Amino acid sequence: MQTPRKRLVGLAAALTVAASLGAAACGAAPTADSGASAGGAGGAAKTATSAADLGGLDKLVEAAKKEGQLNVIALPPNWANYGEIIKAFSDKYGIKVNSENPDGSSADEINAVKTRKGQDRAPDVLDLGQAFALSGAQEGLFAPYKVQTWDKIPEGQKDANGTWYNDYGGYVSIGCDAKRVKTCPATFADLLKPEYKGQVALNGNPTKAGSAFAGVYAAALANSGTFDDIQPGLEFFKKLKAAGNFNPVESTPATVQSGETPISIDWDYLNAGYTDEFVSKGVDWKVTVPSDGKYAQYYAQAINKDAPHPAAARLWQEYLYSPEGQNLYLKGYARAVLLPAMQTDGTADATLVGKLPKVEGTPQFPTDAQVTKAKETLASGWGDAVSG
Repeated sequence: MQTPRKRLVGLAAALTVAASLGAAACGAAPTADSGASAGGAGGAAKTATSAADLGGLDKLVEAAKKEGQLNVIALPPNWANYGEIIKAFSDKYGIKVNSENPDGSSADEINAVKTRKGQDRAPDVLDLGQAFALSGAQEGLFAPYKVQTWDKIPEGQKDANGTWYNDYGGYVSIGCDAKRVKTCPATFADLLKPEYKGQVALNGNPTKAGSAFAGVYAAALANSGTFDDIQPGLEFFKKLKAAGNFNPVESTPATVQSGETPISIDWDYLNAGYTDEFVSKGVDWKVTVPSDGKYAQYYAQAINKDAPHPAAARLWQEYLYSPEGQNLYLKGYARAVLLPAMQTDGTADATLVGKLPKVEGTPQFPTDAQVTKAKETLASGWGDAVSG
């Protein structure tokens, strides 16, 4: 059972109310000029800002098939259903997908782009936390490209020039093994109850992992904090530690199954995904989005400006933002960015939408500056809050 990647902290982008919604396997690398050798369309793909620039989607498919490969990075199979998404894309177009460092972070992705410039094994596409999508675009690392469904991506969830665009997201949630915990907690306030001694864990260190950072931010909102002040979240975990309820073990499917972390604060699409994994493993996993601390975040897609397979990179984006790709995100319990539009035009799988963890009310979102401030507060105060 694989541990999900520890995405570094990113900016939570504005979601519309309607949307509330493997080991390194580079394989045999193509030649360095494979993109250009694919012919006119393949060479033109390096600068194509839409499928229309290549003569339409069919021409893009043709060029991508000639390249024959796609390099992806930091996409674990059990994160937002990427295992099935990669297989479906590969099967549909006959393109080999080289998946490297599945448990890597957004920082690892950016580093790979910079250090492997001009190399066959450089990543073609990226799946990034918002902060890294913004900084990467500012550094000029990404190629502008607008998918055919561009107009359906809500404003505020894409760069106007097409250098990045949100793809899927989720809410902070509380997962609980109902076989080990008599009454599962539904709120952050519940987590302080003495019955949960030694049982409450995070998916990583909040100074490094995005899901854990989000958990502290959500706790702050649940305790009179604001996006300008995450300190109440630190104080909450200090109380949780003092009560003996905080478990410093990093929560993973394996630690849940063993009973080491029966209560886990994590993204709802990861917690909900574990429900399926645990069916045959003796774990009755329940997932709740806490009513007293709602925090949501999207991740973003981008194309490496120097992608060794530029046509395949662009076809990958077209696939992800097609109804087929977006429904595969939903199958992994991730809230697809095109969900509002797909519900309107009838292309969203209603059964999959119905399985998403329930959320009531309107979610809240911090600005980039507020996230930066929160990260600084955590960096200086987290150790003191949970030490001892």
